[in-house]
Order: sequence, then C-alpha cells, then structure tokens
Amino acid sequence: MLAGRARALAAGAAGVPLAEAAYRNLLLGPAGAPDRAVATAELAVRVAGYDAYPVVHQRRLALLRTAAGWQVEREEGAGGPPPVWDLGTVAAANGGFCLVLGLAGGPDPAELAVVADRAVPAVSEVWGTDWPGRLLLHLPATEEQFARLLEADPDGWTGMAAVTTAASGAPRHTPADRVLVNPEAYGGLSGFGRQVVVTHEAVHVATRADTRAWTPLWLSEGVADWTGYRGSGRTPKQIAPELARDVAAGRLPVALPADEDFTAGAAGIAQAYEQSWLACEVVARRYGPARLVALYRAVGASGPEGEDREPWLDRLFRSELGLGLAEFTALWLAEVRRLAS
Repeated sequence: MLAGRARALAAGAAGVPLAEAAYRNLLLGPAGAPDRAVATAELAVRVAGYDAYPVVHQRRLALLRTAAGWQVEREEGAGGPPPVWDLGTVAAANGGFCLVLGLAGGPDPAELAVVADRAVPAVSEVWGTDWPGRLLLHLPATEEQFARLLEADPDGWTGMAAVTTAASGAPRHTPADRVLVNPEAYGGLSGFGRQVVVTHEAVHVATRADTRAWTPLWLSEGVADWTGYRGSGRTPKQIAPELARDVAAGRLPVALPADEDFTAGAAGIAQAYEQSWLACEVVARRYGPARLVALYRAVGASGPEGEDREPWLDRLFRSELGLGLAEFTALWLAEVRRLAS
C-alpha cells in the first residue's frame, strides 16, 4: 500500500521529478477502531539529478481499512520542514544548471531559473567545478509559506530574500541543499539585486564541503557577497550603503561581525553583511581572489580542536596571509573609514 503511494509520488504526482520515493521505518500507533489505525513513517525522496542521497521527511499517517485493504486516509508532517508539495500545487521549471519548484499562485519559476543559470557559472569561475554545479530552488507563493519551509516565525524573516538550507536526512556535506526564496523580499529587488542574492546562495551550495561549524559567519557570508558583487563595477559605497551612512554619522564598528549579528531580524544585520563583504574585498584586493578562496578552504580544513576560535583563527591568518587577525582587522577598519570620503 505504501509502496504504491510512494511510486505514485515518484511518477510525478506532486510535479517533482523524483528518482526515488519510499516510506520506511513504519511504526504503528496504539490500536484504535477495527477499521482505523495511525502510524508514523519516514518519507525518503531523492530529486533526480540533484540529490545524491534521499531527503527524509517525518510523516504521520491515518490509515483506513477498506474492501481493497488498508489505505492512507490522511497524511501530514510529523516534525521537520515539510516537503514543498505539502503547501500546494507545484510547478517545476528546468534550467541548464537548476531546477525551480514553484508553488501555485506565486512568482514565475521560469524567471528565477534564468537568474540561477547565470549564478552557477559565476560561482564556478571563482570556486572551481568540484561541486555539483546545480541549484535546487524552492519558490513559495507567500512569505508565510517561506517561513513554513524554514520552520520559522515569518516576522523574523521579513526582508530576507533567500536562504540556503541543508536538507534533512542526507549525510553531512553532500549535495542536498535547497535554496529557499522569499517571494516578497526577492520580488522587491531590482534585477541586479536578484542576481546578487541567487549568486550569494549558490556560493553557500558550492562551499558546503569547505564550511564547518567553526567557520566565522562574517567569512562565509562575506565570500558569498563578494562573489555575488564580483565584476559588477559597483563602488564600495554602492555595495555597502548602510555601512557608509553609519561611518558618515560617526558610527564605526570596532571588530569584525560576530556570528549572532547575522541572526534573522537582528538590528544591524544589513551592516553585518556589508562589513563582511568589505573584509573579503580587502583580502581579494590585497592578495588576489585565489588567496581568498584558499583562506576559506583552510579555515574549513582543520578546526580549533578544543581551543578558543580567535587564537586559532589568528594563527591561521598568519599562516595564510602573513598577518594576524588584529592586523587584518586594522586593515579592514581603515577600509571602513574610507567609506566616509
């Protein structure tokens, strides 16, 4: 019964090109009426051409005994982010380097596919081709749906145009990322802004294998923004307008952004991203883009191993750039002050 239901899903009943779909680890609940039962199970799905391993969704099933045998009367999520088809009818748009799964009533997924197809080669030009080179994007119809896909409070994500999440159930550092696009915030951007956002998220997908829990968010978000703005011809003031306004008003940062500065809804989050971009711009301009990439990969290659992150990061900067973290911060702060001119 469940095998047939999974096969129907894999055949495209939800509009998603699945290479695999199966219910597993079925656990029956306490016995109820003779013709009814409840169960929990894992729905493991693998999107064709994008997932190396199945993504796992926790499901709760209401079962009904009929003349033809047990049937699923109702199915719902039992924890974790829902599959996109739980939120409505899905329309798929294929690009050369991407697949966009859009929900009915929302923006045109084909338009997002065009943007994503430009992002992937731009990212590979900087970060190489040792990554899948494909993006799987979810484009909900509303900000509320966007928040549901994140299991988050919608108010906390207002203004966030997109986010990359590692899909549940797959082994760590495998190509099972989803780029979730907030239709309201993304829709309010210019064409250039949309390109920067999608390229930024593509960097997170491309650098998944080099990103660790100890990687400072200023570095991971900074390289993503730096790649997105690379070659745009924009000036630092155009790329970092909020930071430039703060500097002109005499409000200067004293240190590189802390991880908590990037929390969705945090005050000053725009400045945190702009400060991070500028820090990575300093590295790329002074040492070259290849050294920025090498620095990022060196950070992910070996962790602090029990010591505080800052002393470890200081030694790594000395090894990779020939100057300590305090010296680098001073260089960065000098660039920040130049925004006032």
